[in-house]
Amino acid sequence: MDEQTPLARARRHDVDRRRQRVHQALADMHVDGSDITISAVAARAGVHRSFIHRHPDLHAAVLEAFAAALTQPSPAATTISHRSVLAENANLHQQNRRLAQRVSDLEDRLSELLGQQAFDRSGLGAPTSTAALQDELEAQKQTVLDLRRLLEEREEELAAARETNRRLMNQLNRTRP
Repeated sequence: MDEQTPLARARRHDVDRRRQRVHQALADMHVDGSDITISAVAARAGVHRSFIHRHPDLHAAVLEAFAAALTQPSPAATTISHRSVLAENANLHQQNRRLAQRVSDLEDRLSELLGQQAFDRSGLGAPTSTAALQDELEAQKQTVLDLRRLLEEREEELAAARETNRRLMNQLNRTRP
């Protein structure tokens, strides 16, 4: 085929435009700090990935740009965005709130322990061992009651499940020839 035909010239012009778009996409992606992959460059340039793979120089340019982006990131990729600053600010506020709550909890606990220590030293109230044993006994009684209630609930659930199972098995056995 003759290289001077209008169809050949149009085809060559189209290929040159697509090659230019690929080079422009690479340059734009490096400037804005986008991830550089063959698929991403092809999408940005508006060409198919196979176009880049068919042209070894374009393929090599994409791979070089990828390697360059790893070793020398673009300034846009390393700058802090307004959105990331706001997110960091919100995270720091939440951390501050959690720390303030923790300090408050520790102050309350310290106050309680110091108050208990002062009460114990004053001699007011029952001896420590008897009061502690009474508290432990009450806690154990409550635990036993809670566990019994939980056991009763589980037994009721088990009985209901067994009854449902019996009904389903009877229904299944009746439907079989």
